[in-house]
Amino acid sequence: MMANNLKSFNNGYYLADGGLETTIIFHHGIDLNHFAAFELLNDETGKQSLKNYYTPYINVASKYGLNYILETPTWRANPDWMLKLGYTDDAIHPTNKAAISFLRDMITELPGNSPNIVISGCIGPRGDGYIAEKCMTPAESNQYHYEQIKAFADAKADVVTAMTINYSSEAIGIALAAKSLNVPVVISFTVETDGKLPNGETLSDAIEKTDAATDKYVSHFMINCAHPNHFKHVLKDNGQWKSRIRGVRANASQKSHAELNESDTLDAGDKCDLAKEYRELAQLLPDLKIVGGCCGTDSSHVEEICRSLSKHMIN
Repeated sequence: MMANNLKSFNNGYYLADGGLETTIIFHHGIDLNHFAAFELLNDETGKQSLKNYYTPYINVASKYGLNYILETPTWRANPDWMLKLGYTDDAIHPTNKAAISFLRDMITELPGNSPNIVISGCIGPRGDGYIAEKCMTPAESNQYHYEQIKAFADAKADVVTAMTINYSSEAIGIALAAKSLNVPVVISFTVETDGKLPNGETLSDAIEKTDAATDKYVSHFMINCAHPNHFKHVLKDNGQWKSRIRGVRANASQKSHAELNESDTLDAGDKCDLAKEYRELAQLLPDLKIVGGCCGTDSSHVEEICRSLSKHMIN
């Protein structure tokens, strides 16, 4: 049956952050090997940089009376990427568990008027987020992602969120691993400029396949790491699958994934135009409850989105 144990997402609207890695690299001036922000947890300077990143978003959530989703910086903390960074498999569990502990400690330091916060353990794809490569079966994906999800379950994360997933078989495996560990899970797919996943699947097919294979265990679906112009035409469909999408974390840049991969500079796009696009998305997605940004966006983009949607997001 559908995962109904994530009651918190039935409590109004939620704000998510923006482009963690791009903000750290281009605004904070910190190099991240292989986009691996979890390495910032290795010392106090890195931890402070993460706190400096999260705090403006928490302040925006407070300002607009929204709940907030605090994501761990662990998009790259899975076996293949950690191996590239020189870690062994033994480091997967403690690294991801420590990320949850860091967020919990950070929450204790917040002022009393801070928003209601959901702690999410962030999972990324096995391969490149922009390219569907070395595609796994659901069983292989389940086995591959299990240890990272188990770390989040052991640390009592409120939810696991798989970001920038680019084919349904990987999503199914992640959801089945989460189901076996009784932890709520959110799947966020990315799409190309034609609105299809990088492997050519339609968004509707990917959601329907994942739901069918997991008995609708996924709490809800999201779309991330694409500009609204890349996918809003797909959302004009009236299929039931669309009601399963409750979150969007879009790029401000209208560049394709290939163009973003080749870029040495940050394309921050037009934040006012992005906010306008979110107003249209709110009309196309009546069940939209979670908004944030992705590559190239920072807290100013997300605040502009909140300002644009303020009349819509009334708790």
